[in-house]
Amino acid sequence: MAGVLGLALLSPLMASDAEARELSVSTVLSDAFPWGQAAEKWAELVEERSGGELTLRVYPNAQLVAGDQTKEFSAMRQGLIDLAVGSTINWSPQVPELNLFSLPFLMPDHAAIDALTQGESGKQVFAAIESKGIKPLAWGENGFREVSNSSKSITSPDDLKGLKIRVVGSPLFQDTFTALGANPTQMSWADAKPALTTGAVDGQENPLSVFDVARIDQVGQTHLTLWHYMADPLIFAANQRVWKSLSEQERTLLTETAKEAGAWEIAMSREGNAQRLADIEARGVNVVKLDEDAMQAFRDATQSVYASWTPKIGESLVETARAEVEASR
Repeated sequence: MAGVLGLALLSPLMASDAEARELSVSTVLSDAFPWGQAAEKWAELVEERSGGELTLRVYPNAQLVAGDQTKEFSAMRQGLIDLAVGSTINWSPQVPELNLFSLPFLMPDHAAIDALTQGESGKQVFAAIESKGIKPLAWGENGFREVSNSSKSITSPDDLKGLKIRVVGSPLFQDTFTALGANPTQMSWADAKPALTTGAVDGQENPLSVFDVARIDQVGQTHLTLWHYMADPLIFAANQRVWKSLSEQERTLLTETAKEAGAWEIAMSREGNAQRLADIEARGVNVVKLDEDAMQAFRDATQSVYASWTPKIGESLVETARAEVEASR
């Protein structure tokens, strides 16, 4: 009886090859954003290549974790989520190595991002994720995060002093903005827009795609600084128990389509940035582009973050990443 009951409980994960199977995919943003489009593209490719025998059902807006994106990785480990296109930021509390991508001003351009994700650093990060019970399959991209506020242009660290900046729930973000003299305030995105509207917080940081699609300019964010202070690679991944229940053919299908969807989304996201920026400027937002001297001032002001976070991330990994960034120049 115990054996029969166990098989009954596992039946959704142990379906025979002859049965059509549906897997859940968690993502934080909807398909109005490149992030959500990545998940939808993955689902489209899987259904097409499997002839409908394997389908992915996308749950956007962190529905599977009641809107709390910071719980997504834990929910995957527990088997509540089959697959995800997740953020390195949101998963970093459970996988310290993912904080690598949040180190301030580590990656100056897209070539540097690619050098890390496609190099030795990326391999080490994937190994760290897998050691936590999640199978990483491919990379996507949420883009460089820029800073905006409602009161003034930010051209130097001094301009951030005293500003209340909404940040995601990562201690590293708190430390970075504290080092710059700001007053970082952690809150969910659902709470952020009302807080920006009322002036409870002065500013926020997000990729251009989020600023544009979410129309952050409509909640008083009239000053935007392009400083590329960190990037947020996305990761296509699977719960290990689900992964082990798949046939070799299904695993290959999921991996290949994840890589294809990720490459498609990265290209689409990057190519769209110029038009997004033009649209943002056309709506009257004051956009500041920093020169090298200004960028160096921000790098200098955040060195304390490296001192405190490099041991947590892993000194060898950080040094490898720095070497790969340098080689990409």
